[in-house]
Amino acid sequence: MSLHLTPLTDPAGGPDARRLAWLASDADGNPVGSAFLRLIDRDGQRHLAELSLRVHPAERRRGAGSRLLGAAVTAAKADGRRSLTAPADDGSPSDLFLAARGFRRVLNLTYARLPLADADIPALTRTARAEHHGYRLVSWEGTVPDHLAATFAASRRAMDDMPMDDTDYGTVLWDVDRVRAVARAVERRGEHLDTVAAVDASDGTVVGFTELVVPGDGTGDGQHYGTGVLPEHRGHGLARWMKAEAVLRARDRHPRLGGLLTDTADSNTPMRAVNDGLGYVPTHRTYEYQLDLQQA
Repeated sequence: MSLHLTPLTDPAGGPDARRLAWLASDADGNPVGSAFLRLIDRDGQRHLAELSLRVHPAERRRGAGSRLLGAAVTAAKADGRRSLTAPADDGSPSDLFLAARGFRRVLNLTYARLPLADADIPALTRTARAEHHGYRLVSWEGTVPDHLAATFAASRRAMDDMPMDDTDYGTVLWDVDRVRAVARAVERRGEHLDTVAAVDASDGTVVGFTELVVPGDGTGDGQHYGTGVLPEHRGHGLARWMKAEAVLRARDRHPRLGGLLTDTADSNTPMRAVNDGLGYVPTHRTYEYQLDLQQA
């Protein structure tokens, strides 16, 4: 099959990343596949690029995927990237394609969903209302309040030791400007960002958080973003406490919401136990693949 690749540039770039894109078309100009390459430009992750590649099912095994992958690899190398990552569902064509082209499977993820209609509300309420000596919960929608901003940004280091197995993920550096920028980005998409945080009652500092993003119309499924507790405050059940409160808030504030989605590394046994205990049901597994560009 005769293929033509058209390079594109995503106009919606931001301070943290740029995206390049390629459209594959056949001899008649019909699109058969696409690839998007996200080049991360924030400190701690400038070595990393992320790939999303799709080929129409009727056009697979005819060279489009290989051509698109080649273009993305060349661009990532030219930009000085060290690692290229790409996701794949378990047993999918992408799973087989990436494994056959030198990518290593570096992270296993389990996706789970809590159907709100089936949630055990009395049990969730007991968990959310339980006393945790020395701590209290606070919550907000959208941008973090000014009086919590500095310690909320500092609490993001709770994610630094999040299990990423063999992924060359680097470190995400957070400050107040960055947490506010994330909230603004969610708002611009027309979605709702809701945060529940655990605060040290002795000094009012944020020591843990969980974030949930809900579609703008309040229907469909919400998506959990980060959940983390600072290492020095672990072992007190704060993650389960915060997440139970987040579920109740979502149900009360968005009564038409169908469920809540989360994904967790298989090696992150504490968070998987939290999700299981709150009633989240596994739906499927995905893998993160990585290509070491210095060897490709």
